[in-house]
This record gives sequence, C-alpha cells and structure tokens, in this order.
Amino acid sequence: MNDHGIHTIDTAFQRDHFDAAYLMIENGRGAFIDCGTSNSVPRLLAALKNAGLSPTDVDWLVATHVHLDHAGGAGALMAQLPNARLVVHPRGAPHIIDPAKLIAGATAVYGEEEMARSYGRILPVPEERVVVAEDGHRIDLAGRELLCIDTPGHAKHHLCVWDARSRCWFTGDTFGLSYRELDSDQGAFVVPTSTPVQFEPEALKSSIARLLSYSPQGMYLTHYGRVHDVGKLADDLYEQIDAMTAIGRDCDGRDNRHQCMTAALTSLYQDRARKHGCLLDDAGVAQVLAMDIELNAQGLASWLDRDRR
Repeated sequence: MNDHGIHTIDTAFQRDHFDAAYLMIENGRGAFIDCGTSNSVPRLLAALKNAGLSPTDVDWLVATHVHLDHAGGAGALMAQLPNARLVVHPRGAPHIIDPAKLIAGATAVYGEEEMARSYGRILPVPEERVVVAEDGHRIDLAGRELLCIDTPGHAKHHLCVWDARSRCWFTGDTFGLSYRELDSDQGAFVVPTSTPVQFEPEALKSSIARLLSYSPQGMYLTHYGRVHDVGKLADDLYEQIDAMTAIGRDCDGRDNRHQCMTAALTSLYQDRARKHGCLLDDAGVAQVLAMDIELNAQGLASWLDRDRR
C-alpha cells in the first residue's frame, strides 16, 4: 500500500498479516515507524529498495514502544541505516541503548530457542543515535512534520505518531489490534491489547480519547494495517476495556484465575465476532486470537496484582 507516501510492510513475525512496520517517504527521504524483529530487517530493506530509496536515504526510525515485536530489530536495522536516528519514548530509551533487561525478561518467558527463532539477535543502538521524544516532540522528515505524543495504557513507554499530511495516527498497540481475517461487511473488528506488565485501563481509554481529539481519518496499527471508521472502533475498544476489567475482577481470587480469564475473554471476543458478522466460526476466532487472549489474561493479572499493592 502506498497512500500519502506510506508503505505497509509485513514483517513476517509469527504469521502473515500479523505484524506491520511502516515506511514513510517524503521528498526522497524515508522514515520507518516500528520495525518488527531482527529477522524482519531484510524485508524492510527490500521495501526501501522497491520504493526507490537506499539505506542512506533514511533519516528516522520511530519506535512506538520497545516491546520486541515492535522494536526488537531496532539495533540490527539501525546498523544498516548510516544516517538515521532512532526516536523513542523516554522510558524506552534505556532499553534501546542497553537491551539486556529486555532480552533477559523475554528469554525467561519464551526460552532461548524460541527467542532465537522468533526474534533473532537483539542489538543495542548507540546512545548518540537515540533521540528521546517527550510528549509533543516533533520530527522533521524532509519538511513533513510528525508529532509524537505520550500514550500510556498499553505500556508506560508508548508513544503514537501523528501525520497531519494523511490525518492518520501510527498507533502501535494503543488503538488495539485488528486482524484482516476478522473483517466483515461491517468493517474492521478490533480488540484491545492488555499485555503484561503495564496495562492501565483508564490511562488507555484516555490515550484513545486523545487520539480521537485530532479527528483522524485512519489509524495505522502494528497488528495489522490501516483501519477506518475510527469513532466506531474507539467505542468498541472502550466497551471491551470495561468488559475485560470486569472479567478480571470477577475471576480474581479464584484458584484457576488465569483459566477463568482466558475462557471468559475467549467468549467475549467470540460473541462480539458473531455480532460483527465475522466469517470465521468460534473455533476460527479463538485460533486467530489465541496468543492475544493468553497475553491479555496475563496483562489483566498484572494490573490486578499491581492495583492490589
């Protein structure tokens, strides 16, 4: 896709049309927004070549946040982009410069074999090439201004990027996830993402409201692609965030809390998918959302436990 100089790149993380990075081109200069994993770098460089640019033509890599499916490949990509600087939230910058804690945390969850398979080698980015983006930070891409705002809720180190030219946001995980398999005649189907460990439901709703205040025409999601009808989708997200927190509270205190939450979340999404007219049956919906259901339950548990402390 090429709309206002914006190219959607499938990073091939996990499966097709699951994880996107974006290339924006203005006056022969380029910026990547999110980059997937180290394994994604050849695809990003190929997209650059297909667009008629070379690695020396890229000025910026913007990380919406430092979760590995969004920024795990930052070090490997930056090593191929000699003129680029990396823009990241203040809370994310230390982990981009020294990813040791990110690597250790993810390895503890996934194991070394899965880390190597899914994420590849995670490299640091030299500190002098990192730009810390406070709320309201502005990027100049060959005269095209990109605005970075602080959008907590999914993670405290999350920012979203506003492109006034296209009147679209690059939302990382703040505006949820929307897989194309779940589209219907009613449009896109969206699900909030509450992955551990920094999910904050009220902050997330406030961040979504802040995005809407710009009257956007579309949202570019990492998972996956551009979605329209943003007012309706925002209402869907608000409803589900409230439903998810209610599920968390209902299951809290039970011996089988995690299983209780995954079962209830599965039912919630299946019911909404049926009402949305999704072509997949309940089993198909559960399969597409299996990883996200697991992570959302973990995120709810983190929120409940943190709230209790």
